[in-house]
Amino acid sequence: MTDEPVRFRGACPHDCPDTCATITEVEDGRAVRFYADPEHPVTRGWLCAKVRPYLERVTSDERLLYPLRRVGPKGAGQWQRISWDEALATIAVRWQAIIAQYGAAAILPYSYSGTLGLVQTVMMDARLWGRMGASGLERAICSAAAHAAVMATLGARHSADYADVRQSKLVLIWGHNPASTGPHFMPFLREAQKAGTYVVVIDPRRTLTARSADEHLQPRPATDGALALGLMQVIFAEGLHDEAWLEAHSHGWRELRERASAYPPDHVAAITGIPAETIVNLARRYATTKPALLKTADGVQRHQNGGQIFRALLCLPALVGQYGVRGGGLAYSTGGYATWDAEALTHRSACPPVPRVINMNRLGAALTGEATDPPVKSLFVYCANPVASSPNAGLIVEGLQREDLFTVVHEQFMTDTADYADLVLPATTQLEHTDLHRAYGHRYLQYNHAAVVPPGECKSNWDVSRLLAQAMGYTEPWLHESAEEALAGVLEASRATNPYLTGITLERLQQEGTVPLHFTEATDIPFGDLRFPTPSGKVELASSLMEARGLDPLPNYEEPDEYVAARAHGATDGLILISGASHHFVSSSLANQPSLRAKEGEPFIEIHPSDAAQRQISDGAYVIVENQRGWCELRARVTDDVPPGVAVAPKGPWAKFSRHQRNINWTTPDALADLAGQSTFHSNIVYVRPVS
Repeated sequence: MTDEPVRFRGACPHDCPDTCATITEVEDGRAVRFYADPEHPVTRGWLCAKVRPYLERVTSDERLLYPLRRVGPKGAGQWQRISWDEALATIAVRWQAIIAQYGAAAILPYSYSGTLGLVQTVMMDARLWGRMGASGLERAICSAAAHAAVMATLGARHSADYADVRQSKLVLIWGHNPASTGPHFMPFLREAQKAGTYVVVIDPRRTLTARSADEHLQPRPATDGALALGLMQVIFAEGLHDEAWLEAHSHGWRELRERASAYPPDHVAAITGIPAETIVNLARRYATTKPALLKTADGVQRHQNGGQIFRALLCLPALVGQYGVRGGGLAYSTGGYATWDAEALTHRSACPPVPRVINMNRLGAALTGEATDPPVKSLFVYCANPVASSPNAGLIVEGLQREDLFTVVHEQFMTDTADYADLVLPATTQLEHTDLHRAYGHRYLQYNHAAVVPPGECKSNWDVSRLLAQAMGYTEPWLHESAEEALAGVLEASRATNPYLTGITLERLQQEGTVPLHFTEATDIPFGDLRFPTPSGKVELASSLMEARGLDPLPNYEEPDEYVAARAHGATDGLILISGASHHFVSSSLANQPSLRAKEGEPFIEIHPSDAAQRQISDGAYVIVENQRGWCELRARVTDDVPPGVAVAPKGPWAKFSRHQRNINWTTPDALADLAGQSTFHSNIVYVRPVS
């Protein structure tokens, strides 16, 4: 009789608001089953299509198992296996020489959301590089403008659990496709719909989520701010706003009313392509249906005007008194509850000042001359695959090919970026290391137990950071703690000042796996006490923080420069391209798994039938997608899921698996948005033609 398998509780590490609870069953040291925790109140026993085949990833024959050194030209794929001792010694010698000649600012660590774990990402980001005095990285590729807008308007990223949507009578899902990017929200939404909740999706593309909505509005990309201001104009003009609420709990509502007056329905219809009658009807519905929930995510603010778009969206619930109402208000992020003690996390007081900060969206520019004092001489990449995922990828490749750039990539697989490295180090998967995860869609913490021994010589991010600290001669104890010791220290320090962490200890997390954050009756509803941690203590419709920074304190609409420039040059055949989320990949994570690549299909671009006919493009044909930054070749899908003048090519596919080893990010802009250095992926004009 064989022994029963040992069960290990874990958490999905990927960049998704659901942060699912998982269980791994292990027999004879091997993971034999991986599935959802049926007891988790959000995961509820099922995993998304992306993560369900995770064991395929863990056991893949293509895993990197040993350190590798490049022995041929960059990008040629010629490698030699070396030992960890040799790899670490090589890195230390190169870095010490760079520091001696240029200073530590010449070393750039580059990482993002390959895992969202506290230890394997946040602590590594903060401690080793802080101690070294390396360049800082402005992590603005995903949500920077939205976060800045929320903090300026509301003061905190607070949101209800998914289940509260069952109290909503109206849900506006704006620029968000949770069926693909937060699927565990959908069963709760379905329950609400069955009970009579009216669902409106506002998105240029007919997404999976839009297909099941009661109403779908398709504004032109980047015009969402104008649409929001148009709704406000109708609400104010028809006296549908909650003046008593605004007077008591908001700052600047009269100024906002004046700003909105410049956006009457006919004007907004001309900007957005949404009929004026539809705008009026939605404004009336939103103002008179309570509770009304506005649910949004990060894609809507990846435009040059993304900060102002998000500011406008945040104002809408205040106009109709929906903040502090269960089932109403804003559903964006719960990430502001489980905040960590900054000193315990980073030990910043023991580190030199950050010498400079480089915006991650400008990686290609930084590597090819924008960063000059000093130039970037070494790049250390982990939890990221910028050649596949970052804007203006062709320029990044150009930079990575510099012979004087020493690049190290710590990875699970040989990614597009690893192809250009000097050293490649093998990394663990989620089943092979310890971590702690907070969600940004729900309000639970989840502990991830290491379930199996890493294969080959794979090491976790945290263990690599400890080895690098040792190789560099750094002796501070907080650089050499175990993952458990580091977690215990941060939890203890954070619990002393954060009431949402009351009663949460490392021991409890290890025992229970999933632990709810601590809420009282007074704090359970976001902003239920109608006190907002802003300078005025109110919802700042006119933001004093924005004004202090020399920015417009009120939301406004300005067309992205790329659209204006295309029109000024007489280019009338360009299409606005949205590179939204793939259904089967998390950005470029998981995009090398054979089963998921088969389900996602060949990289494609969706184009409206009228645009296809004008360009003599047939469904299924290969097309060139190009602009001044670069080009790629995709397969055309002719569909009315996108409106005329708009195209959609989902992000995620690796360049090496695409035709001509290029993906859509060879065309995306690396210009920065109006707020917080945000990326501008979607403010992108492309020209599409058949392959000749």
